[in-house]
Amino acid sequence: MSVLSHSVSVTALAGALLLASPALAQVAAPGDSDAAAQRSTAIAGEPIETPASTGDVVVTGSRIQRPNVASAAPITSVTAQDIRAQAPLNVEEVLNRLPQIAPDSQQNYQDSDGRQRIKLRSLGFERTLVLIDGKRLGTQNGQDTGIIPPSLLERVDVLTGGASSVYGSDAVAGVVNFILRPSFDGIRIDGNYSFYNHQNRDGTASQVARASGLASPRGLVNDGGRSDITLTAGKKLFDDKLSLMGFVNYRQANFVPYSARSTSACEVQQLSKDGPLSCATTSYAPGGFVRPGNVSDPASQPEFINNPDGSRTFVPYGQGTSNAFDRRGYPLQRDMERVNAGGFATLTLAPELELYGSAIWFEDTSYNRYPTRVLSSSSYGNQPFQVNCNNPFLSASQASALCGAAAGTTALAPLDVRYRFDNLPYTLDEYVNRGLRATAGVRGKVGTAWTYDVGGVYARNTQDVSYGDIPDFARVNNALNVVNVNGTPTCASGAAGCIPFDAFSAGNDGAVLNYLLAGNPATTRGVGTLWDVTANVTGDLGEYGITSPFADDGVAIALGAEYRKDSYRATANERFRQLNAGQDFDASQDVWESNIEVQAPLIQDKPFAHLLQANGGFRVSKYSTNPDTFTTWKAEGLWAPVRDLTLRASFNKAQRAPTVVEIRQARNISFGQQGGQRGDFCAPTRNADGTFNPPAASIDVCRATGLSDALYGSPTLICPDNSCTIRSGGFTADPETAYTQTYGFVARPSFVPGLTFSVDYYRIKIDNSLGYNDDNYYLDGCLRSGGDPFFCSGIVRDANGTLFASAANNPTSGFIRAGTTNYYRSLARGWDFQAQYTLDAGNAGRFDWGFTGSLTTLAGGQDSPIQPERNCAGYYGNGCGQLIPKWSHGLRTTWSSPDRVFNASLNWRHVGPLTNANNSGDAAIGGTPDRVQQTYYRVDAQDYFDLALTFNVNRQFALRVIANNLLDRVAPFVPNSYNISLARNNTIPQRYDSLGRQIAIGATVTF
Repeated sequence: MSVLSHSVSVTALAGALLLASPALAQVAAPGDSDAAAQRSTAIAGEPIETPASTGDVVVTGSRIQRPNVASAAPITSVTAQDIRAQAPLNVEEVLNRLPQIAPDSQQNYQDSDGRQRIKLRSLGFERTLVLIDGKRLGTQNGQDTGIIPPSLLERVDVLTGGASSVYGSDAVAGVVNFILRPSFDGIRIDGNYSFYNHQNRDGTASQVARASGLASPRGLVNDGGRSDITLTAGKKLFDDKLSLMGFVNYRQANFVPYSARSTSACEVQQLSKDGPLSCATTSYAPGGFVRPGNVSDPASQPEFINNPDGSRTFVPYGQGTSNAFDRRGYPLQRDMERVNAGGFATLTLAPELELYGSAIWFEDTSYNRYPTRVLSSSSYGNQPFQVNCNNPFLSASQASALCGAAAGTTALAPLDVRYRFDNLPYTLDEYVNRGLRATAGVRGKVGTAWTYDVGGVYARNTQDVSYGDIPDFARVNNALNVVNVNGTPTCASGAAGCIPFDAFSAGNDGAVLNYLLAGNPATTRGVGTLWDVTANVTGDLGEYGITSPFADDGVAIALGAEYRKDSYRATANERFRQLNAGQDFDASQDVWESNIEVQAPLIQDKPFAHLLQANGGFRVSKYSTNPDTFTTWKAEGLWAPVRDLTLRASFNKAQRAPTVVEIRQARNISFGQQGGQRGDFCAPTRNADGTFNPPAASIDVCRATGLSDALYGSPTLICPDNSCTIRSGGFTADPETAYTQTYGFVARPSFVPGLTFSVDYYRIKIDNSLGYNDDNYYLDGCLRSGGDPFFCSGIVRDANGTLFASAANNPTSGFIRAGTTNYYRSLARGWDFQAQYTLDAGNAGRFDWGFTGSLTTLAGGQDSPIQPERNCAGYYGNGCGQLIPKWSHGLRTTWSSPDRVFNASLNWRHVGPLTNANNSGDAAIGGTPDRVQQTYYRVDAQDYFDLALTFNVNRQFALRVIANNLLDRVAPFVPNSYNISLARNNTIPQRYDSLGRQIAIGATVTF
């Protein structure tokens, strides 16, 4: 295996000397036919063939279909050959390489639920509308782009800018439209196999791990095998009037643990500014953690672990013992298995009447892994475990530490026990995602002026989660109450099957676990359903003489009506509710909409006006969950003074209605208490000797919360157990409104044939942003702002000034607010750049270059009217969770042989640097002088190179050899990575290749 590994590495590296691949984006020149639809050359990476006619041009961002369509908003297209050149397992891997999209990596971090969602401009998946062939993928709460096999894609269009007037709610950040292959005649097999080929080297993480007694791998590894195979069959019958196509797709990925990479040998933390690095620690020690006393008062109790030498003595926790949390069994790549199947049919009875329908189904299973443990008693509530003080497993010194004077008696002593079974397999949380999407409709032409399409979408996504079985609280208590019966430790309760739990020595063999487990895993199910019926009519009014006197083409119009019903149902078993509380719910929302869209060429083929065109759109929406009616609109303009240059501008008012889950979170009232530091900052803090310290907030801030000056600093304000009441819900969530603007130009200079490039500036402002804000949002905001009413209004005091109330009384005061609601403003600004150049070099072949880049100048928002704008572009930390570098780009170069039998494609991915917000110099994101860091505050720019070699052996067979991250670039080291990227593997896997070089072999065979 090592010889093979070495050969693969050398071969991949040698390939870097070759040239490389297809354009990332298709930039259509305004006034010309859509570039992607008009391509007639052989598609690289598949058998040479002439693509079948696609019929009407599919245009993202407009319902109007006409042959000379031009987009006034920037659209980036990823074509079929670009997709094949990456050997992706999921469509999210394709989109991750576009700078306009916030990358995601559901296969590469522990806490993923397996669903793949798209976030344009890092504004959240709820603000990105996802379509398949111009129709909605599914409901926002449940949709999963994993339903789409990459091998079926003809292209992906990404429109960055508001499009609610065309498509309805959710298109605030833009639209991603997956265009599937329209038809196929024959049998086709597409397959890819890939694996990771990585050289482990010593680095910061491995050094820290070894200092904590954890091993770190060295040398070359080959792992993470992934398979993807699709069988497609199609047939055209009755003189091509009936087209049938079906497919079956299977995808699979192997588990890769943290322990397979030196970069994740342990979870590295830096607990203080410029402090030392260390592995994350845990009280779930393999030798067993014990703390005497009640759960409600842990701070005053000593903490112990069992002495690893087996002497049945306690050792102070964290002193002279290794308490590093060994997460090396966590996944760098989750094991996953997915099956897709589907079919498509069209029946053309006449030009005026075509019936169509499709159905796609999928199911995938993936896992989260956790060390097998006996959980802390605090995981079940406020009651401690109990141990009898004459337990035979307790030595005299241990019994004295736990029971004091009661040692050796039958008395029960409260304690907390935590135990990790390193000798047992990890516990698995299983995520099963299923989806079904079906479409049906009728479309056609009426005369020469009109087309119509009346159809609908039914989509249903189900997620079943089964959390790994954990020990039952009552059984742990039974197993801790042990007596000596004829020299044999025996459960005092006599409960059936009870096995005594020796929690007081290291190296427990785990046999007791079978009893401790409840045998009833916690399970929950979420079901999202969409019914969407649309009726659209488009017309060319030029047929009736409605044409500008200075233009050749007439005014085009689109009229539409839509009914949509979104539903989401969540259920859970009793075990889940015991551990997580909450309630089952079934929520839905009905939407009625109508819209109009107009394209009006004003001047064509005149001096200084090759094209001057105005576009407009308007939509009216009514939601069953809101008494108001809402409107959206767009106004666009195109001016090409000469054929070579087109200026364009687009103005949109877009809206996003709250999803049904957000509506429930806003409306449903629940009360609870949060532990930790949720005390009243206007109350004094109590010292151990009973004296008090002054409040954390000033009297002016407390006055802004409605507190009288007389009560400032009063001990009566102290919340019980320092846990004030939190009220979640009871609010109205209105649709958020986005105003999006884009200005740019498209140039196709005639003196440089084959070159097209565009530059666009975008500006997005979202008012009344929808989001979930916990109690800290209001507490910290009120305190930091010095009494801003926007934040302080979330602190609702009782008549006596307190913030603790009885939930049973459903109080209207005496709580801190939390939940989904409208807050102030989200903002995004920047520049997009695209270019494409084709050079036919005759006998030297053909060169294609495709470039797309994005410069983000603002990513953030404004928390309140008097707060400064937060700009997180290029920063992370302090609430800057978007992880958006200021600049990123992709440049793909392809060389094709003169006979098009061979091509080589090299892609350069550049990700700009990221800096900790502490070092930003911007106080709005915490960049104050006292927070400036000297160590580990910056992630340098990263460059990745991907090579794809394609051999079009003949019209029936194509072979691909691909190396992604060709140079095996190691992901940058980022301590405290969980706080930044929800990953514990010391990097940001959404942004950077965390597994190293990937080698792929793919083939396409057509019969």
